Amino acid sequence: MLILIALSVLHIAAIILLLVATIDNAWWVTETVRTDIWARWVFMNNKWNYTDLPDIPSYPQDYLQAVQATSVLACIFSIIGLFVFIAQLFTLPKGNRFTISGVFQILACLFIMIAASIYTDRFHSDEAGGNYGHSYILAWIAFGLTFISSIVYFVLRKK
Repeated sequence: MLILIALSVLHIAAIILLLVATIDNAWWVTETVRTDIWARWVFMNNKWNYTDLPDIPSYPQDYLQAVQATSVLACIFSIIGLFVFIAQLFTLPKGNRFTISGVFQILACLFIMIAASIYTDRFHSDEAGGNYGHSYILAWIAFGLTFISSIVYFVLRKK
């Protein structure tokens, strides 16, 4: 029972991190700019102003859409995995319980890894005046948590 509670907490923590990483505005930060996968905030006149992401060759739109899509898919699959986990506790026999939840978590893991990897490779590689922000770091932490929870689901399937 304790391991199921711990697994639920791990899964919920991964979902929260995925949502924050996808929604929050800190994938790339400088002193005057905060950029995420949806928009850019520029600090002017003592306030943060919302602007669209730049449409320049160093910011390719097709890669940006891939990052956006895979981040959203990671959130969706992880949330579905939690609901499936709860449903499987009450409906499936012991040997088959957590397989589907594990598959959803491994898909969420794969999608957030793809999003963060594309972002790392294609964006801000030539900019020296900024750093990856907390949303970017949370995406990689969520990758680790979803991977761990998917492995635990597959291990628990056998018990």
